[in-house]
Amino acid sequence: MILAESPRRQRVTKLVNWGHWFALVNIAIAIIIASVFIFSSPLPDTALGTAYLFANWLGHISFMTFSGFVIFILPLCYLATRPNIIKACASAIAAIGLALLAFDALLYNRTGFHISLNSATLLKSEAQTQISQFTLQDWGFLALLFIVWLGFQLILANAIWKRIARLQQHRIGAPVTSFFVLCFVSSHAIHVWADAQLYQPVIKQDNMFPLSYPATAKTTMSRYGLLDLARYEERKQLQFDPDIHKITYPIKPVYCSVETTRTTLMIVQTDSAPLADFSQYNLTEMNQYYSTASSLEGLVMTTLFGVPEIYEDTLRAENPVLLALPVALQTAVSIHTDAPLPNALLEGFRQPVSNTHDGLHIAFLPAAKISEMLNQDAFAQSNILIASGFQPDGGIARGRILTNLDIQSGLASTEDLAPTVLNALGCSAPVPYYSTGQNLLSPTRNWLVSTSGERIVVMHDNQRIEVLSNGSYEITDLQTQSRSTDNLNVDLLSRAIKHLTRFSSPQ
Repeated sequence: MILAESPRRQRVTKLVNWGHWFALVNIAIAIIIASVFIFSSPLPDTALGTAYLFANWLGHISFMTFSGFVIFILPLCYLATRPNIIKACASAIAAIGLALLAFDALLYNRTGFHISLNSATLLKSEAQTQISQFTLQDWGFLALLFIVWLGFQLILANAIWKRIARLQQHRIGAPVTSFFVLCFVSSHAIHVWADAQLYQPVIKQDNMFPLSYPATAKTTMSRYGLLDLARYEERKQLQFDPDIHKITYPIKPVYCSVETTRTTLMIVQTDSAPLADFSQYNLTEMNQYYSTASSLEGLVMTTLFGVPEIYEDTLRAENPVLLALPVALQTAVSIHTDAPLPNALLEGFRQPVSNTHDGLHIAFLPAAKISEMLNQDAFAQSNILIASGFQPDGGIARGRILTNLDIQSGLASTEDLAPTVLNALGCSAPVPYYSTGQNLLSPTRNWLVSTSGERIVVMHDNQRIEVLSNGSYEITDLQTQSRSTDNLNVDLLSRAIKHLTRFSSPQ
């Protein structure tokens, strides 16, 4: 006697088949959305790096999407009794999941980090202003947009349900599954090798996609005795991406006007002696200023160009926007210093301290000569900004800024000086075009990133993160100067490094 399948078993089988096709279509949609991550990052310049990029893109996104199907939708196919309920729930889950992926992609495009617990505080602080400007109409538009997206998922679910018998005849499940599995496995295999060799074109893609945890040589090869951990750690400490030293400056042409009758004086202290009392100038003090240059020449370059000293060699033949722009607009510019200047182009701006013309004055002086310069009556009514804290023996040093400008930021570094002075002169050009710093008169972020020697330094929320060799890091509490045991904020670090290296990326 032939026993036919029960109606419930037939329904479950059809639902499971439908679920696989529904997941496949959403995998394709997710892969398209995830292309934003690729376009938001510099493309690898090697064939292996490009192969890993596409294998990781297809393998990881398909795995992540199918995992969501297995966890959230597949159990419903066996538990629920009404197909319409299954399709509605699956559509809602898919709509929410893909909406989160799209939001994460836009967030990564704008900031360089993904949605996570570590990034929640940072995201809240930076999005608070934009969200506060949302009107009821804006929220209604977003809600309508999601309803349209949910409707699309419902239409898709019903269309697949009605055509499930026809779709099953194509039998493409096995080839497609094998392809995605091959991409997933090969991407992890390539990453294990790249991690063992410290191969940068692959390693620097580690944070490109959300929820990505690629296999590493340390955890995989060492388990079977195929990797010398001591030698691996030694090489990793010495590794540094050479491409970060190259720079396109400025990224885009800088156009703005300046007030030619305004006199601005910026003085950067070049020793660690105490400053004199300048209370007669009614200067306000900001004591969260950090000097990260490891040499006097690096301090001069960082101040003038508004980028970290790691780019010093590349910029030796360039003219900083801080000087070139005012000169092009017929504003006099002078540099007052006995220190060596980074390149010959700057020597033409060198003037004695006694020169008191209208325009922009930039001085790199020890404490004694700062007092001599400020005692001149010509500067009594000028915009004044004094930055102290440089340590002649190198290293990260905390100093202070004294100024009569209306500075708003509570955290600053040497790279912030150039955009602040240009803005004080009346230039409103976008700061990211020519500097990694920010305009302290109108700050846009509450963290800073710089370099000191070969170290990348990130400061945020009373912490200093120092990164060496693409992985070795140390977290220091800024108040106690002791080593912190807090977890590394990977999202903030990723965003900071992306901000730092955008000058070295193809534009």
